[in-house]
Amino acid sequence: MGTPSTHFSESPEDPFALGRGASAALDDHGTVVAWSTRAEELLGYTAEDVIGRAWQTLLVDARDLPVARSIVVDAVKAGGWFGVLPVRHRDGRRVEMGFRARAVTREGGGQEWLLVGAPAADVIAWQRDRALLDGLYRRSPIGLVTYGPDRKVIRVNRAVEKASGVPAEAPVGHRPREFLVDEDAGPADERVRHVLETGEPLIFTEQSARARHDPGRERIVSVSAFRMEDASGRVLGVAETIEDVTERHRAQRRLALLNEAGARIGTSLDVAQTARELAEVAVHGLADYCSVDLLKPVTYGDDPVPGVTGSLIRAALIPPERRVPFQEGDVVPLLPESLQARCLAERRPILEKHLSLRPEWYAMDRRRVEIAMGLGVHSLIAVPLVARGWVLGVVSLWRSGNSEPFEREDAAVADEFSSRAAVCIDNARRFTQQQSAALTLQRSLLPKTGSDLPAVEVACRYLPASGEPGIGGDWFDVIPLSGARVALVVGDVVGHGIHAAASMGRLRAAVRTLASLDLEPDEVVARLDDLVSLLATEIEANADGNQWAIEQMLGATCLYAVYDPVSQHCLLARAGHPAPAVSTPDGEVTVLDLPAGPPLGLGGLPFETYDLELPEGSLLALYSNGLLEARNGDIDTALETLRACLTRAREPVDQTCHAVVDALLPKDHLPTDDIALLIARTRVLRPENVASWQLPLEATAAARARELTTAKLTEWGLADLAFTTELVASELVTNTYRYAAGPVTLRLIRTHCLICEVSDTSHTSPHLRRALSTDEGGRGLFLVAQLTERWGTRYTHDGKTVWTEQPLPLA
Repeated sequence: MGTPSTHFSESPEDPFALGRGASAALDDHGTVVAWSTRAEELLGYTAEDVIGRAWQTLLVDARDLPVARSIVVDAVKAGGWFGVLPVRHRDGRRVEMGFRARAVTREGGGQEWLLVGAPAADVIAWQRDRALLDGLYRRSPIGLVTYGPDRKVIRVNRAVEKASGVPAEAPVGHRPREFLVDEDAGPADERVRHVLETGEPLIFTEQSARARHDPGRERIVSVSAFRMEDASGRVLGVAETIEDVTERHRAQRRLALLNEAGARIGTSLDVAQTARELAEVAVHGLADYCSVDLLKPVTYGDDPVPGVTGSLIRAALIPPERRVPFQEGDVVPLLPESLQARCLAERRPILEKHLSLRPEWYAMDRRRVEIAMGLGVHSLIAVPLVARGWVLGVVSLWRSGNSEPFEREDAAVADEFSSRAAVCIDNARRFTQQQSAALTLQRSLLPKTGSDLPAVEVACRYLPASGEPGIGGDWFDVIPLSGARVALVVGDVVGHGIHAAASMGRLRAAVRTLASLDLEPDEVVARLDDLVSLLATEIEANADGNQWAIEQMLGATCLYAVYDPVSQHCLLARAGHPAPAVSTPDGEVTVLDLPAGPPLGLGGLPFETYDLELPEGSLLALYSNGLLEARNGDIDTALETLRACLTRAREPVDQTCHAVVDALLPKDHLPTDDIALLIARTRVLRPENVASWQLPLEATAAARARELTTAKLTEWGLADLAFTTELVASELVTNTYRYAAGPVTLRLIRTHCLICEVSDTSHTSPHLRRALSTDEGGRGLFLVAQLTERWGTRYTHDGKTVWTEQPLPLA
């Protein structure tokens, strides 16, 4: 009797191990010859109860006997058996037991059977555990790596090869840095060390895994790790599970890229900046190089032409690469055989995973191909930029070096954010187009300040508000008048942008028209006030009119000044506009206290003319309220600063204008309101350039006018103009004698032209008409108009003046 030796297993988890399994021995006739204590615990039979008895009649129920006999036959044939068999407990219960049976040859001949049994539930659970362990290493889709205490790989399963790209046999006996690239091996080795030393498990930690044998292919793996210990707590190593999550990671990265593109592309309405933002996003998340090439009209804000031919303009190249033949701003030829040309022709993305496999790639411009190959370029995506049916250009994304070739999903992502970018570029193009049109309008409305005027030397600054650069509602104007006089105008329309500019244009045109009538300043402002009221009424009556447009018109202000370089008098009137500042040559600065008047279109109060005598070399500064409010809105402080700048009256007027702007505008900020500044330095016509005579209103006045004119022109060295000018003076004086009353004044002025003026006390305006061949008169003004460059009539409180201008002969 006693416990037979099974030597089947030493594992403590094995249900058949010594101390856990029930053991017995049978002779070759099936008689029990040995019975263990564990067998007695499991089945209730003592050794005395079973030894010497046949096992079938004792342990097997009659209904299970056929199965038991079949098992015996199979065991004898195979020399052993393993499986589950129901046996009878001493109390009569059926007990499911798992058995291992093995035939053993005795010394001296004969055969015995050694049996080891355990509860079927324990056996099945143990088998399941063994199957699980076997499955993890042989059939599991999840990678499994086992590290020893020295952090070297002990064993890996086949799934590791698929998850990490590392051959299954390569890692065994090595640390991660020996089979992964350095930047990936370091984190992997540190992870194993941390788990090994601290025992803290890691769960779903994502990291890059690039094998040394294929460094260009990046895989992202999710790693979970735990420390392995035996029953006594001795550290055996670290186990890691590895799952390939590359596709999921790339999908997340592509989604993040699209989100980033939506946030970063189109932050401005500048075509070049938008193209650069597109290239930066592409390089940040998808490509190694990116170029954005636009059709030439697009870069200027014009509409693209139907069909894509000719060349493109490189709008962006990220990262900048000097070796690339075409930098930003360069013209890029569109080669018919290129992938970009095909992309634009077909209006769809073109993906070339491996450029080296395409013969036409090498058939292109040899220099361009050599440079690309020198940069290691090997994969390309070309995406057309199409918005609202217009082809705007093409985006080229390149991968080089060890980067993986582009995939189809990459092309889809590139197409998605390029489509969004195309809309942003088209918006920027349209804005550029509208801004260009508005700037053209603005420039056409503002005067050219470089003209040489006998009355004043002028410097101007125009700074629109920051909302729409270059477009605003403020304006200034310098209008030459008869008699060498000049009109200086500054106005302000409420609001900014193209609508304000359009309103400004209407007012400026009206002021010029009124100025041509040579009216007094208060009358010019009054008629402009009536015009604004009329325009506001028309806007209100228009179905498309709105309150904002009406307020824009009604809130306009204006300052109108006329300076006469002969009399040195300046007449001014204003409608709600800031008062001008005057600086005399001795540096004394005064802000004129002239009547303000209401803003244009409000009516109700009269406008008044302010008369001021200005010494030669005085500065007259006209400005809009945006200049005084630009820095901090403190008007008083701004006026003091303006006075300080104008005290330097003898400096060049342009330099003074620049100093005013620098002093009153913040250095780092664009103005929040439009600013117009006009500074004029007064000039005086010397007495030797002006000749004036008072003639009696009698028949001999015309002859006397001819004599005086001829003598003065000879004195001035303008004898070539004597015949024409004496004829003009004679005709004008004759008309005065016939149709006017009171004394007649003849005046000649020599400036950049020759001016002839005849004044009388009548307010009747002469009219030019074409006399018939049978008429005895009526040809005088017609002759005057033909012989002079300009002529006209201006009215004063005392009468009228008819004036003419003739160009001086070339020296």
